[in-house]
Amino acid sequence: MTQSRRLPRPTEAELEILAVLWRRGPSTVREVFEALPKGRASGYTTVLKFMQIMTAKGLVKRKESQRAHVYQASVSREQTQRQLLTHLAERAFGGSALQLAQQALASAKQASPEDLAELRKMLDEFERSQS
Repeated sequence: MTQSRRLPRPTEAELEILAVLWRRGPSTVREVFEALPKGRASGYTTVLKFMQIMTAKGLVKRKESQRAHVYQASVSREQTQRQLLTHLAERAFGGSALQLAQQALASAKQASPEDLAELRKMLDEFERSQS
């Protein structure tokens, strides 16, 4: 995959499948199906269809060398989170990182002192990199 080609944003169901692949690594459809949260209405064939669609979209890669096809995520969790956050920031906050961060902190039930210290550290590093 080239860097210039942007992958489509994954749907909520596709994100659940990607989360399994990020956690487990390369997996068969059966392994993904069994690792998905219980109580989902999806059956095995629905998960298979989603993964076939995700392959066509470029969200996952499929290795066909074994009897059961093995799938793996095409992009990292961090890349996907960044893409989704950028889209959200543009649509909901007019591209304002400040407004996005303010709402994220206001929405968090309670940021721990460790979380706040890490945020301060990240802001300091970001500021230094901008100088």
